[in-house]
Amino acid sequence: MKLSNLKLTNYRNCQDIELDFNSDKILIIGKNAQGKTNILESIYFLSTLKSPRTSNNQELINFNSEKLSIESDIIKANIEIKLNYIYTKEKTRELKINGVKSRPKDFKSVLKTVLFSTSDLLLLRGNPSDRRDWLDRAISQIYPAYDDRLSKYDKIRIQKNNFLKELIKGTQFDETLLEVYNEQLAITGSNIIFLRKKFLKEIEKIAKEKHRIISETEDLKIHYDCSFLENEPKLEQIVEKFKNALKEKKVEEIRRCQACIGPHRDDIQFFINNNEATKFASQGQQRTIVLALKLSELDIITEKTGDEPILLLDDVLAELDDIRQNYLLKSINSKTQTIITSVDTVLFEQEFLKDVKIYKIENGAVK
Repeated sequence: MKLSNLKLTNYRNCQDIELDFNSDKILIIGKNAQGKTNILESIYFLSTLKSPRTSNNQELINFNSEKLSIESDIIKANIEIKLNYIYTKEKTRELKINGVKSRPKDFKSVLKTVLFSTSDLLLLRGNPSDRRDWLDRAISQIYPAYDDRLSKYDKIRIQKNNFLKELIKGTQFDETLLEVYNEQLAITGSNIIFLRKKFLKEIEKIAKEKHRIISETEDLKIHYDCSFLENEPKLEQIVEKFKNALKEKKVEEIRRCQACIGPHRDDIQFFINNNEATKFASQGQQRTIVLALKLSELDIITEKTGDEPILLLDDVLAELDDIRQNYLLKSINSKTQTIITSVDTVLFEQEFLKDVKIYKIENGAVK
């Protein structure tokens, strides 16, 4: 899979920019706040219809404009596919594949990407929500319908929370309605947990080996941390445990007026030689884990979908030491199109730069 062309109109500070990406390696250089990250964000957005930096798509539209447009040409299995996304300040959007209006599910299935940014390096030190977001974004690249399950679960959870809040106002308690919400939460939430656990088990196999190559002696383990589960591998077992936990938490949830357990509260734990990495690992060790995870994402997406995703490296090399820089650059498959942002070319060896197409960005424009 290759991205051959990208055109941005009124996307953040990129008011009118078109880039020829007909190369395996592209380097975008420029000072901070010039638009480098915006370009990578727009590519990632085409593959997920989500920004890794904001949940409000209004922020993606240039201040002086009424709408934005992202256009791209993609080569997939030797077939050229045109993607076009338009979003307006009235919160309307238009998605087209080869000029034909498309459903979000179909649109997201065209382009696959793996984004590795400086914020990812803080994954282990961040909040549980940061780790859940990383996991959910990775799974969505493989299973496009996964986003629908997350949306359905959140909708039910919010409805239940609103129901519980009404009790404070003196609304009559409806036991049957609460049971309906809990039944729906248990079924939908268990599907999410099952897929998360399955994905983590698969990515752990790949990440363990990559992590060992960098660290030489350390063993990486990944654990899905759910308050009511231990090692239940089957969906039916997870559903049963979820239902029992909801019964046990009933009084607490009524008191707090919110759903207290479920995939919206779970976390991911990482261990190095059986020691929890978030507590005991050094900064370098934590970055090694994230590096192994991102490279493993590339492999697992390729394996599951048959498509080689595009790798987006956003200013991340400057945050890695020489050992991790070299491992990252040398680990990239020659078939993987890689788009890198950096302040300058100093971090790259001349040998690497020989086959790289280089753009300089200044104030959202190509210079």
